Amino acid sequence: MADFDCFNTSLEGRLLFAVPKKGRLNQSALNLLEGADIQFRRENRLDIALVKNLPIALIFLPAADIPTFVGEGQVDLGITGLDQVQEHDAGVRALHRARRFSGEITPEEEVAQNGRGSGCETVLDLGFGGCKLQVQVPQNGIYKSPKDLIGKNIGTSFVHLARKYFANLELEVDSAKTQTGSHQAGFTSKLRTNIIELSGSVEAACALGVADGIVDLVESGETMKAAGLKPIDTVVETSAILIKSRKPSNQELVDLIAQRIRGVITAQKYVLCQYNIQRSTLAEASKIAPGKRAPTVTSLDEEGWVAVSVMVEKKKIALIMDGLSKIGAHDILVLDIKNSRD
Repeated sequence: MADFDCFNTSLEGRLLFAVPKKGRLNQSALNLLEGADIQFRRENRLDIALVKNLPIALIFLPAADIPTFVGEGQVDLGITGLDQVQEHDAGVRALHRARRFSGEITPEEEVAQNGRGSGCETVLDLGFGGCKLQVQVPQNGIYKSPKDLIGKNIGTSFVHLARKYFANLELEVDSAKTQTGSHQAGFTSKLRTNIIELSGSVEAACALGVADGIVDLVESGETMKAAGLKPIDTVVETSAILIKSRKPSNQELVDLIAQRIRGVITAQKYVLCQYNIQRSTLAEASKIAPGKRAPTVTSLDEEGWVAVSVMVEKKKIALIMDGLSKIGAHDILVLDIKNSRD
């Protein structure tokens, strides 16, 4: 664990908020903080930044490490990928299992520790960084199904999720053969599939002869295609999430940050649609654009007419404008929403 002793004075009384220091989640996370009015200035090469307008310190960490820091209570809050949280959880369970096999803990203690989880709690889905953790194999190779990879070499940086995936796959195959299904994957037999830990350029592992298949994150899929790979299964569908420790130092501040971030996400998803329409047609218009909760309706000076304001999903706005125009709405305007609160 990182030692923050030299920062004790500046960090005292501040909520520690972990942010990805680089990679695919970094810029979107910073944009989210800006939208939530979390003001800070990060000095060059420093991984700690003090927030100016709130008692918060931002800690810049690798996304893969954030679940560990949050889960162990070293940091109160964090932004990372669901894939990283699930990899961390799988690692914690693997550790408990190993301790049980070594006799350090009893089976009952293992169950109890697994029941307590890894110490991370999901606050909300942040709506960006969507991708898939997939099993990929050479496009022109002999492997057509994940089961074909049992007993083969698998390259990945997600070793715990990969082991869990192939342990379950081996159990499925073994159960089908024996028709008993009485043992649990990874508990009574050694994993036959060889999981090779790689820290980068995982997509090159097959071409270089290091692995027969890989388990890696895929966004558009273009990188995998360029490497001559194709997907044959999805292990996890992931996106960025906000997580907190089980016992944050300031729950009220955690709730405030979550509320602000939720407002930013809503503002990114919706626009404000305003239009004028005859009151007699209002019910029909409300069916076309019901709003996030309900439209705001104001009477106009012209008898029988009303002005309507309604929040509409950005991706639906063109069709909604077409529909409103068709039933006689006039002066239809669309305005961006900079921020919001539920």
